Amino acid sequence: MAFLLALAVHAAFIAVLVFSIRWQNRPPEPVTAELYAPPARAPVAEAPEPTPIPPKAEPPPEPKAEPRPEPKPEPPRPVAKPEAKVEKPDPRAAEIALKAKQEDARKKREAQEREKKEAEKKEAEKRERKEAEQRAIDKKKADEQKQLAEARERQTREAAAMRAQAEREKAARDLQQRALDAEAAARARAEADYIRRIQTKVKGNVILPPDLGGNPEAIFDVVQLPTGEIIDAVLKKSSGVRAYDDAVQRAIVKSSPLPRPERPDLFQRTLTLKFRPQD
Repeated sequence: MAFLLALAVHAAFIAVLVFSIRWQNRPPEPVTAELYAPPARAPVAEAPEPTPIPPKAEPPPEPKAEPRPEPKPEPPRPVAKPEAKVEKPDPRAAEIALKAKQEDARKKREAQEREKKEAEKKEAEKRERKEAEQRAIDKKKADEQKQLAEARERQTREAAAMRAQAEREKAARDLQQRALDAEAAARARAEADYIRRIQTKVKGNVILPPDLGGNPEAIFDVVQLPTGEIIDAVLKKSSGVRAYDDAVQRAIVKSSPLPRPERPDLFQRTLTLKFRPQD
C-alpha cells in the first residue's frame, strides 16, 4: 500500500514539472503601437491660419518574430522505488484487542445472564401461577369435601334426630295405644260387668215355661233412662220358643230400674241383651 502511494506521488510530481516547463517556453506575442505628432502652438497676438494636418504616418511594420522551437521534454528520470516501510507492531494493539475481546466476552456474558435471569423469572412466574392455580383447585376441592362432609354429617344428625323423633313418637303412640288398649280393656270389662249385672237381675225374674228343651237364645233391645228405668223392651231375635220370649220380656220389665254402671260414660240408652235359659 505504501509503495503504491509513493509511486502515485512521484508520477504527480513529474506531470507538474513537465507542465511548468512548457508554460515557461511559450512564444512571445507581437506588440503593436501607434505614433501621433504633437499639435503646433498658436501665437497669442493673432490666430494663425489653420495649417492642414499632415496625413498620419503609418508605423513601419515590425519584423515578425520567428517562433522558437519548442524544447524537447527531458526524458523522465528513473524513479527510485521507495523502500517498503516495515511497520513495527504496536505493543498496545494486542492489549487493546485482548481488552476488546474481554469486553465483548463480558457483554456477551452479561447478555446471557440477563437472558437467563429473564428466563428464570418467567419460569418462576409461570411456576407461581401454576402453584396458585393448583392451590385454588386444592382449596376448592377441600371446600367441596368439607361442605360434603358437613352435609353428610348434617344429614346423619338429621337422620338420627328423625329416628329419635320417630322412636319417641312411636313410643308415645305405643304408650298411648297401650293406654287406649288398657282403657278399652277396662271399659270392656266394666261394660261386660255392667251387662252381666243386668242379665243377672233379669234372669232372676224369668219364669221358665215347662217342658223347655235345649238352650235357645233370645235377644232384646232395651231402652232405658239414665236412672235405669226401662222405657221399652223390644224382641230383636226370637229364641224360637214364644213362651220363653214372653217370659224374658216380662222379666226385663219387672227388673226396672236396671243396675247403673260404675262409670257414667258406660251408660247406653239402648242396650242389646242376650238371654239363654241355661247360662
